[in-house]
Amino acid sequence: MDTVFKALADPTRRELLDELFREDGQSASALGARFEMTRFGIAKHLKLLEDAGLVVTRRRGREKLHFLNPVPIRLIHDRWVSKYAEPWAAALSDLKSRLESPMEKIFEIYIKTTPERLWEAITDSDIRSKYQFGNTFTSDWTPGSRFEMHNVNADAPLGEGENIEVDPPRRLVQTMRALWGEDVKAEGTSRITWEIEPVGDSCHLTVTHDQLREGANDQLYGGWPMILSGLKTWLETGEKLTTPGSLMYT
Repeated sequence: MDTVFKALADPTRRELLDELFREDGQSASALGARFEMTRFGIAKHLKLLEDAGLVVTRRRGREKLHFLNPVPIRLIHDRWVSKYAEPWAAALSDLKSRLESPMEKIFEIYIKTTPERLWEAITDSDIRSKYQFGNTFTSDWTPGSRFEMHNVNADAPLGEGENIEVDPPRRLVQTMRALWGEDVKAEGTSRITWEIEPVGDSCHLTVTHDQLREGANDQLYGGWPMILSGLKTWLETGEKLTTPGSLMYT
């Protein structure tokens, strides 16, 4: 967490995160146009944010786009803030819940585990329920197969989709249609991609939620920081995350 605090200590880097909060997926040139600073200076700040995990990048043709990743801040919240705050504080501190341009959202986290164990935690319904609000997932996890998301407190499925690409223990691509309310049903189908990369004794997990319309309902993607924090906690400690946000549907 030292690198996260170091990155957040600089006002320019906080302003860069504010810009990505306002409009995600910007190039360094687009970000630099908003600051009285050389392109080299902007690139240096972005590199520090990327090293801290607060920014992730993706190439689109010849452009390198930058996306806000709130998971490290969520982990800081779970470690200290949630022990003292009232239940609603978790919702107020979730940076990702109110992004204004949710065409594509990228989340990443490092977890001390093996790719095989991480894959099992993603695809095993009983384990999944321990960190995703008590929800279970039924599927045979083969390419082209369907999945459904259920909760014991709901009379009907909360979500459904298709497993487009299944490559254990490296990559899972799924379509997703939320069914828990008429407002999210109207959003139609989006896509979720899980990518697992082994790094030493740990795994680098990237979750990309895309094919969302401009201004899509933030219920579709706002819970990812809590889900990934819960996944990390379960795999590294064997315990459930008990912050207010992680328990709100259980």
